[in-house]
Amino acid sequence: METETFPALPLDEWEDTKQTLHLFVQIVGKVRMELTPHQNHWWNVPLYVNTRGLGTRTIPHKNHHFEINFDFIDHLLIVTTNRGEEKSFGLHDGLSVSQFYQKLFAILDQLEIDVDILAKPYDQPFDTPFSDDEKHDRYDKEYVERYWRILSQLDRLFQIFNRNYRGKVCPIQLYWHSFDLAVTRFSGKEAPAMPEAGHVDQEAYSHEVISFGFWAGDENIPDAALYSYTFPAPEGLDSTPLIPEEAFWTEQRGSPMALLMYKDVQNAEDPEQAVLDFLRSTWKAGVEKAEWDTSNLIKSK
Repeated sequence: METETFPALPLDEWEDTKQTLHLFVQIVGKVRMELTPHQNHWWNVPLYVNTRGLGTRTIPHKNHHFEINFDFIDHLLIVTTNRGEEKSFGLHDGLSVSQFYQKLFAILDQLEIDVDILAKPYDQPFDTPFSDDEKHDRYDKEYVERYWRILSQLDRLFQIFNRNYRGKVCPIQLYWHSFDLAVTRFSGKEAPAMPEAGHVDQEAYSHEVISFGFWAGDENIPDAALYSYTFPAPEGLDSTPLIPEEAFWTEQRGSPMALLMYKDVQNAEDPEQAVLDFLRSTWKAGVEKAEWDTSNLIKSK
């Protein structure tokens, strides 16, 4: 078991595992989305960091409840119910997305949990149905553990960052569509309408937000990084200095986004302080440039 607080996570060394795990998480997330009553900004959709991995928390089904949890210590997928039932299967190298999908739904069937999902990837460069996907089957336990331990530390730091915030803020959650751990603060004001956007973005960005998060890298940013963005993006946001000095502004989807590469967190004299400095400086940049009224949002010390 990896014990380093901020272990190395080079994308090129676990990219195949990351892709497989992402698809596993999408399958579980779609089950939660289908059965959980809708909440604003899709808060009924994500998964959450827990003491052994990632989980759905309670999902209602008819007159009882169940949970699905990824255990990244013993490397299991576990389904439990409030009737005392528990069923699981192992997560291991060679377990394909197709096998994962079939095993999970076999368990749900045994537990008499009826659910239909759109059983194909969301927002991926391929659309192979989960039941047919034998290609994605890499599962490196060491890197899965590293990833989860990083999420656990950042979950804690996001909680520290939010401890004085009195405004509307989302739970700290892992969004399975983009595979990022995120927390979002709201100003309380509605955002401009986006008639050209799809219904997912319209719901997610119905109000002004400043969002903070972590992702493990993708084709656009090929390494792990912390990020922050303000929506709607105010003029001059990307001219604001950031802390620590390694943080920088880039453009994503036509808007400024602040980044602090994970490797710079690792190399910092005080990695935890570097993360908190990044969160606080990007928050300051967003509220000042967007002219948020924070008089009732921040609790005085």
